[in-house]
Amino acid sequence: MKVLIARLNHETNTFSPVPTPLAAFGPDGPTFDAQAYKANKGMRTAMSAFIDLAEQANATVVTPVSASANPSGPVDAGAYTMLTQRIVDAAPGCDAILLDLHGAMVAQNSPDGEGDLLVRLRAAAPGVPIGVALDLHANVTPAMVGNADVIVGFKTYPHIDMYETGEHAGRLIFDMLAGRSKPAMRWHRLPLMAHTLRSASSIGAMRCAIDHALEAEHSGLLAVSIFAGFSLSDIEAPCMSVVVVDAHTPQRAQATADRIAKQIWDDREAFVYRSEPLAESIARAKELAQGTTKPVLLLDHGDNCMSGGSCDTMDVLQEALAQGLNGIGVGPLCDPEAVQALITAGEGAAVTVALGNKSLLASIGLVKTPVYMSGIVRTICDGGYTITGPTYTGQRGSMGRTVLFDTGRARIVVTERTQEPWDLAVFECAGLDPRTERFLLLKSRMYCRPVFLPLAAALVECDSKGVTSSDYSLFSFKQVRRPVFPLDQDCAHVVPIAAAPAL
Repeated sequence: MKVLIARLNHETNTFSPVPTPLAAFGPDGPTFDAQAYKANKGMRTAMSAFIDLAEQANATVVTPVSASANPSGPVDAGAYTMLTQRIVDAAPGCDAILLDLHGAMVAQNSPDGEGDLLVRLRAAAPGVPIGVALDLHANVTPAMVGNADVIVGFKTYPHIDMYETGEHAGRLIFDMLAGRSKPAMRWHRLPLMAHTLRSASSIGAMRCAIDHALEAEHSGLLAVSIFAGFSLSDIEAPCMSVVVVDAHTPQRAQATADRIAKQIWDDREAFVYRSEPLAESIARAKELAQGTTKPVLLLDHGDNCMSGGSCDTMDVLQEALAQGLNGIGVGPLCDPEAVQALITAGEGAAVTVALGNKSLLASIGLVKTPVYMSGIVRTICDGGYTITGPTYTGQRGSMGRTVLFDTGRARIVVTERTQEPWDLAVFECAGLDPRTERFLLLKSRMYCRPVFLPLAAALVECDSKGVTSSDYSLFSFKQVRRPVFPLDQDCAHVVPIAAAPAL
């Protein structure tokens, strides 16, 4: 038995000014064949789970590509064509195909990156079972559902069940190959653009929806996945959906998807995030810092790397300084020009540098001006570190050349590459102990929380004006099919009131 296993991950923010060339797909670009296998074996990715399952079945494993890029703008056409073609070319002669995809990829030459790939794979290997593991924020499309046999999504955000999701999807495909089941898959997409900050899996309406999915699985359904969608992709439907895989009938799968979709629609207001003004957020953080020695987290979710942010807006830092905050650890702040200037000055040098606000934000109609700041170059390093988990455990992170710039009131980790603060090491590799700061300004929305919350006194969400803002009024959606909630408050959606047949 021969099994094709590949990984191609990108969440595309079509408003992001950050380019996505081939080199963006990994610390040193994508990996291929034996190196793609090595990059995932023993890790906590869905692809790693696929490899383990295939090897347990004594299958021959083919790994044409492993490519994962941080969220950013549309994928370069040449990169998309090359990466997908390697997967398609490996398909003929395989007995099963297992794909670790994101589900919200938009390329310059494909508005439905995963769907178009699956269409081509189905044509290249007709009749071959295809199993797909998707991110919880996938924008599921008809092409994706129509050209895969099994789709299973993460049930956690922050995503700490990547491996488990791969194991789930892969197990269903191997059961299919062994004749133990013949899965039927159905879905329901809602006209609902959920805010990412309302898709945390541990609380609120998302927790309720996932609980319904788990109950359905425990009652006998093979897989039930809730997809929050990624609303900053300006495509036809960057919306929430429910995908159900059943061992029995497509009717029961559809009835289950419809029933859970009705609950989500009834809870639609709970998937809308309304930010407080930035000045109020900073004032509240200042109050929370009184009487504690632990840092208060300032999460700049309007400029979040893992939603496609440029990681160089200065709104939150400027407001914090204007309100008199001291002891602020900041980062990672991406500014290659400033990094070069600080390295040229050298460690120990006192320097004034134009910092941040250099990315063009024309897609949201904003023009920002770099902020001149004076300070001392404390540390220069290569910005490399190993992620200790729980997300992407064991994988290497690379911020490019990195500088710790100390302005007195703020210590700023300035990098050449955008980087999510997955780990304390994003600060520690530059010589800054984040535990000792009074405030930590993180360019993050959610992924920092498992690591930084345990050492913090409090957390304050700060909505700056950037391309990952929760303020939909900043964005000019041109491709989204209307009406859709909450862009259209009077949007109606009739969901069949269906009860799944009893087992």
